[in-house]
Amino acid sequence: MVALVLLRLFTLISLFFPALSCTMLAMKQKPSAINIIWLAMILIATLTAAYSGTMSEVTKASFDSAKSAVTLAIGLIGPMALWLGIMKVAEAGGLMQSIAKLLRPVMIRLFPDVPAEHPAMSAMIMNMAANTLGLGNAATPMGIKAMQELDKLSAEKGTATNAMCLFLAINTSSVTILPLGVITVRAAANATAPSAILLPAIFATLCSTAVAIIAAKMMAGRSADSSITESQALTSDPCRTETAENTEDLSPPSSAGKAFVWLIIAAFAGAVIYKTTTNPAAFSFTTDTFNTISNWLIPVLISAFLIYGYFRGVKIYETVADGAKEGFNTAVRIIPFMVAIFVAIGMFRASGAMDIMIRLLGPFTERIGMPAEALSMALMRPLSGSGAFGIMSEIVNSAPDSFLSFLVSTMQGSTETTFYVLAVYFGSVGIRRTRHALPAALCADAAGIIASVIICNLWI
Repeated sequence: MVALVLLRLFTLISLFFPALSCTMLAMKQKPSAINIIWLAMILIATLTAAYSGTMSEVTKASFDSAKSAVTLAIGLIGPMALWLGIMKVAEAGGLMQSIAKLLRPVMIRLFPDVPAEHPAMSAMIMNMAANTLGLGNAATPMGIKAMQELDKLSAEKGTATNAMCLFLAINTSSVTILPLGVITVRAAANATAPSAILLPAIFATLCSTAVAIIAAKMMAGRSADSSITESQALTSDPCRTETAENTEDLSPPSSAGKAFVWLIIAAFAGAVIYKTTTNPAAFSFTTDTFNTISNWLIPVLISAFLIYGYFRGVKIYETVADGAKEGFNTAVRIIPFMVAIFVAIGMFRASGAMDIMIRLLGPFTERIGMPAEALSMALMRPLSGSGAFGIMSEIVNSAPDSFLSFLVSTMQGSTETTFYVLAVYFGSVGIRRTRHALPAALCADAAGIIASVIICNLWI
């Protein structure tokens, strides 16, 4: 009997202490900013709806937003599967490591916690390059790939590292040299100079990126990082082992295969020369040129990655299929995070809370050169990419050559949808404790908006 009592007591103690330690650990961890912001948006939306009588609209928005989040996530499956498959070929062939070596001096200063030759470095570089060229469809899968590689360096799963926070802040600052979408909308609205926003947008996005880096670095010093050391990463990173194994399986193509590919490359070069000589106007520096470059970049990038992998001996078809499987699983994994973010944003908009904020803040922002209509764009941009794009398009179509049109176009071309990026990138690796990622990203958003107002007032 005594033995039985002692056995039960020991069992209770063994169950109690782990639970107690987990509870104490949870109490020590400071909640992320996203928790209070997400909760505040829902509570403010409900409170506003109670006073304004828009409770039915808020209820409908909650269901519609959840449905839209799932629809968008399903729509991402195709692009993610494609680009993660392409990235898998580049990684297996060693291209990612080569790219990382070229930009190592800059990247090791920005991300000292990430080993210089780690696959995360090259993936981040590819993501930033795609964002710079305005290739949003390619940038998102590459960014997710980078986040997955960074997660392999985390000692505490579910918690964002300093490198993750900085990478997300840089993404939300949107370093875009060619805002092709905005220029296209302005051209369709018959603006006198559709590409006139190019330099102001570059100035604004450089300001927001600088603030993102400074804010992330300053906030990172206030809390301990959960990254593992470089020596641990070099010995325990599964991606490095996988790359080494793939190197052993490389089988270079035959001479006939190489000759065929070089023949295709030569024919493509001939097509470019033919187009240039027969239609020089198509390659002059106009808005149509930017659209042409954008249309050519994606197929050329896909072909270049596959050709590189083929020459290196990578089994490109099987490797793309393996990467596509990862893309499918990733797209499914981000659905819960996107649903949570989209529902809060949808309820907040439908309740009329955003309209109230605009009416309250409008008189103050107009004194610094930001019209109330532009304030609605500034508040919408971090929350909803489609909503901000719709506001911008409506303003541009109604008055394409006005100051307001110029300002909102610059804002659209120099900032990013912060909450969407946070949900997709962190959701892809199951990050729940975002630490200082959101505050740093919001600082970058504010800097981009302020810089847009200043440069546009000086420009016009």
